[in-house]
Amino acid sequence: MNNPIVFSLLILITVGLNTLAQNLLKLGSGQNPLNIYLLGGIISYGLSAVFYVVVLGKLNLSVAYPVIIGLTIIVTMITGAVILREKILFSQWLGMGLMLSGIGAIALGKH
Repeated sequence: MNNPIVFSLLILITVGLNTLAQNLLKLGSGQNPLNIYLLGGIISYGLSAVFYVVVLGKLNLSVAYPVIIGLTIIVTMITGAVILREKILFSQWLGMGLMLSGIGAIALGKH
C-alpha cells in the first residue's frame, strides 16, 4: 500500500469516523444510556480504531497521531458548528488556523 492516494484516503476515513463518533456521542449524551446515537458513536469509534491501526502500520506514530487527532479536532469543530449549531469564536478559528499550520509542518516533515 504505497499509493499516497489510498493512504490519504485511509487517514481521511479515520478522521471522518472519529468525527462521526464525536457528534453521535454528543447527540446521545444526557439521554437513556441505550440510545441509537451512543451505539452509533461507539461503533464509529471502533471502526476508526481499525483504520487507525492500518495507518500506524505504514506511518510513524509521531506523525500519525498529531495529524489524525489534529484533523479530527478541526473537522469536529466545524461539524459541531454546522450540525449541532454550536458557535465558534474568532479565537477558536485562529486556533484552527494555527493547528493546520502545525499539522502541515508535521506532515511535510516526514519526507
